[in-house]
Amino acid sequence: MKTARHRDTDLMKKPNRVIAFDSKQRILEKAQNYVESVGLFIDERDQAIPLLLSALKHADRELKREILFVLGTFANEQCIGPLYEIMTDNTEDQEIRQHAAIQISVMGPLLNDARWLIDTLLKDIASSDSDLRFHATFALGWKGNVAAGIPLIERLYDSDARIRQTAVNALCNLRDDRILPLLLERLEHGGAEEKHSILLNLWRFTGKRQEVIDVYLGCLEHNEPDMRFDALTGFGLLAETQNHLEIYRKLLKDTDPRIRGLAIKRLAEDSAQVALQSFPREIEALLDDRDMKVKKAALKILAKRKLK
Repeated sequence: MKTARHRDTDLMKKPNRVIAFDSKQRILEKAQNYVESVGLFIDERDQAIPLLLSALKHADRELKREILFVLGTFANEQCIGPLYEIMTDNTEDQEIRQHAAIQISVMGPLLNDARWLIDTLLKDIASSDSDLRFHATFALGWKGNVAAGIPLIERLYDSDARIRQTAVNALCNLRDDRILPLLLERLEHGGAEEKHSILLNLWRFTGKRQEVIDVYLGCLEHNEPDMRFDALTGFGLLAETQNHLEIYRKLLKDTDPRIRGLAIKRLAEDSAQVALQSFPREIEALLDDRDMKVKKAALKILAKRKLK
């Protein structure tokens, strides 16, 4: 006859596959609940964070992306290690690795002591693995991370175009006005992808606002349509449309429909009545534009006039 002790030992030896399966399913179901309800996550934060970290091992691509977003937005220092593991895992989906890098850059400035993270990422951006350099370069870009300045500048000359472009984003995220002259030099001599990234990020240098506006105005005269379009995109994030009506008036006749469309869209949103008073003929002419989006935007402005 078995004693209670022997019975307990036998139970411990028997694998409980049903419980293990249910546990995995319950983890994923609970994780789904947390990513769908921020309120629930906040209310149960202490238990939610470990559970989401556990769910990362079993989640599909979509759920992983949602978990990474929640952890990067609301979580704490205990998440940095798992995020770093995902970012550096060369068997992981590249998009998921990039999401992990993004969340590291979000959480970096919130760490009580980020030295270990910075030191580790600085080693990674010098790696021979271009994918690791790419993700680590992005992860280093957060406001005030001055230690990353020179290493990120070196990545502007990386052999991989993705990394050069990402280095621009990371440098702009440092929010250090001293970097602006270097970016303007790369705007003149860099590759197409690099120029694209620079123009879309220059508006971040609010301390050099007028200098950046002047750069955008110069690029709006460029003979390359992509340069003009990128410049107009960034220009609108820094300069008030109503203060540059003559610039927009000229852009309404640009040969690139993307530029005409963005110009009329900005006027429709911010300065419809002023534009109608200043150059109604140019706007009415767009009713015959070859691009349907341009036509619709012109109609939107003219419709506002009829409502007055």
